Amino acid sequence: MKLLLASNSPRRKELLEQAHFHFEIEPAKVEEVFDESLPIDEALMKVAQTKAMDVADVYPDYVVIGADTIVYFQGKRLGKPKNKDEAKRCLYALSNQTHEVKTGVCIIRDHQPYTFVETTKVHFRDLSDFEIDKYVKSGACMDKAGAYGIQECDFVEWIDGSYSNVVGLPMERICQFFHVRF
Repeated sequence: MKLLLASNSPRRKELLEQAHFHFEIEPAKVEEVFDESLPIDEALMKVAQTKAMDVADVYPDYVVIGADTIVYFQGKRLGKPKNKDEAKRCLYALSNQTHEVKTGVCIIRDHQPYTFVETTKVHFRDLSDFEIDKYVKSGACMDKAGAYGIQECDFVEWIDGSYSNVVGLPMERICQFFHVRF
């Protein structure tokens, strides 16, 4: 089986490598359009499918994985922050609160899409001004939905669901699809 990851995410790449998948990377070249008129899970699957289809159209002999991850908090989607002020506001909002991390996934095999959304509940402990400032100044917050990476900060008090989903790809479900152990 020839496998392609339709993403430039270093975290998704690492997760697939840790699970011993052999794959190539070909990022989707389509603009991500999140349809706010759709229910959140549907909109997320649509983005993932658009990415996967963009690559599958060029590489029809490959199995293609497309994904999109968001943080969902108080009925709103939190994407990647546009600047450090937005990152700070996001982290202050999430402090001592529970939010959801949702990843829409589309796997295309033999021109057939298989889509799903994995949801993990995440609770942040109470964050201090100093911790938020330090993390934001590090710049680590800028390319991540919700302005944090679970693997590089100690903000999380507990999670309910898949840890790898919070990193960027729900490996339990991916491995289940391909009938391999994670």
